[in-house]
Amino acid sequence: MSTDPNTGPEHRAAPVDPDPGGTAEPPPPKSRVALLAAIAPVVLALDVATKVVAVEQLEGREPVELLGGLVYLSFLRNSGAAFGLAEGWTVILALIAVGVVGFILWIARKLRSVGWAVGLGLVLGGAAGNLVDRLFRSPGPLRGHVVDFISVVEPYGTFFPVFNIADSGICVGGAIIVIMAALQRDYDGTRHVKPVEDA
Repeated sequence: MSTDPNTGPEHRAAPVDPDPGGTAEPPPPKSRVALLAAIAPVVLALDVATKVVAVEQLEGREPVELLGGLVYLSFLRNSGAAFGLAEGWTVILALIAVGVVGFILWIARKLRSVGWAVGLGLVLGGAAGNLVDRLFRSPGPLRGHVVDFISVVEPYGTFFPVFNIADSGICVGGAIIVIMAALQRDYDGTRHVKPVEDA
């Protein structure tokens, strides 16, 4: 048995740092697909459920006043886009919605940003909600009219167009995406920073 004092535990070689210069790239951000997959179905479910209730309770009736007239529940079938835009373009809008849903699902595999996941989840759920109407409501597939039922300030959409939960999801999600783009944060977790120019 060796008694050399230089061979004790306190004299053993320290672990070698595999990257002494600190040049290794940091690990990629965590995938945010699960967050998108959690948000989109919630928006879709809320949209479908509220539209079912609106058809049963509001169709053919006078608007219901809420919050002292700040909000009204006013039933409307809309052949256009969100907030009544592009009225009559039902088939084209349905195909656009299919494209939006497909595009979001395609880029979801590279999703690494929380902000983008929230924004895209809201847009996906909203687009899917209105697409369900266009596919399954009268007058027929790809021509179905979207159910709108929320009006603000006055009951007939003259102050602000009548809308639904899906429209809200699309607009809020779109605003979040615009903010993320303005902050130069991409959906894959990268951040674009302008190089500093030499004086």
